[in-house]
Amino acid sequence: MSETFVVITATGKDKPGLTTEITESIAKAKGNIVDIEAFSMRGLFAIFMIVDCRAISIPFESLRTQLMDIGKKIGLDVNIEPLPVGRRKSGKKLVLLTTLGKDRPGIVAKVSRFLSENNANIERIRMIAYGELNAMEILIDINDIPIPIEDFKEALNRECKKVGQDVVFQKDTVFRRPKRLIVFDVDGTLIDAEMIDELAKAAGVGGKVSEITSRAMNGEIEFKEALKERVKLLKGLDVTILKSIVENLDVTPGAEELITALKALGYKIALISGGFTQFVEKIKEKLGIDYIYANKLVIEDGKLTGELVEPIIDAERKAELMRMIAEKENLLMEQVVAVGDGANDRFMLQNSGLGIALYPKEVLQKVAAGVITKNNLAGILYCLGAPEEKLKEVVPDKKPHS
Repeated sequence: MSETFVVITATGKDKPGLTTEITESIAKAKGNIVDIEAFSMRGLFAIFMIVDCRAISIPFESLRTQLMDIGKKIGLDVNIEPLPVGRRKSGKKLVLLTTLGKDRPGIVAKVSRFLSENNANIERIRMIAYGELNAMEILIDINDIPIPIEDFKEALNRECKKVGQDVVFQKDTVFRRPKRLIVFDVDGTLIDAEMIDELAKAAGVGGKVSEITSRAMNGEIEFKEALKERVKLLKGLDVTILKSIVENLDVTPGAEELITALKALGYKIALISGGFTQFVEKIKEKLGIDYIYANKLVIEDGKLTGELVEPIIDAERKAELMRMIAEKENLLMEQVVAVGDGANDRFMLQNSGLGIALYPKEVLQKVAAGVITKNNLAGILYCLGAPEEKLKEVVPDKKPHS
């Protein structure tokens, strides 16, 4: 029997030296390993190799016998098969999916069925976190999907929701891993509230302001117009009430752990908010943020005047500020991550290397790379390629998904 290219697989219990034993035997026979992947998982070991046998120095059957014998000696089941003719064409369009959520039966089955039905080929799949937060990476080739990519993303998101999973969709480029700056919206993202709504309740105009806020978040009216209209309704509010609300400000559960981990991993962190400086400065102080930008309320004689200091930070201004920070840090936009929840964040997400929508309004879902819920806030770390074990190192006293 004579073969040109073969596939060699070996599986068994993990221990030092397994790869060496197998590959040295191939090298001695002048076999050339042209592709290889090996990994250990929960005490098990697996290795996959494609070997060019055209120049081997011994008969192919002798090589097969040697490898089988070595496998028996070191406790591996070795299999050698001819390399089948590739069924897939070249020119792959690779995308990395990161799924996040509580573990439950059927997640892999549901996602893989959807991918199969849409002709997206799974190139690699692996679990990257298991526990309170389950996280999985799936590398897929979308070259042959029959529907527009935006329709594919929306349908995938719906399927993942059926098994309680968020999903983030990233192109597999050289910039996927080396992100260096992460920019957050604040209201509804790092704090679980809209601060202007809290101020409005204190001013007795909560219903009016909340209705305008909702319309602005959904993109029904322009943010700048809506903000001016809402701030006018706060005229006369005593600054002591403002300070009291600021002092009782709580960040979204998991946000403090997330920021701690990001800082330990070397990220610069910016807050760009359509909210107000008093609240954002409090978060900067609490979490140690590098850059903050927010709107400033005009205060005279200890009361709000119902006006704002220009220029107002709206969607366009947010994107400009994000770019300005990136330039200051000597970063490309592909190295920037943006996280937001409303229409006012759409340009940040569109112009960043990775745009993540956090429990967003519908208008933002269309431009985001992925949508995650507030319960999965720490899942942002997994989307950035930070594995579970590394997260334990940078946040030793807290679970990253708590």
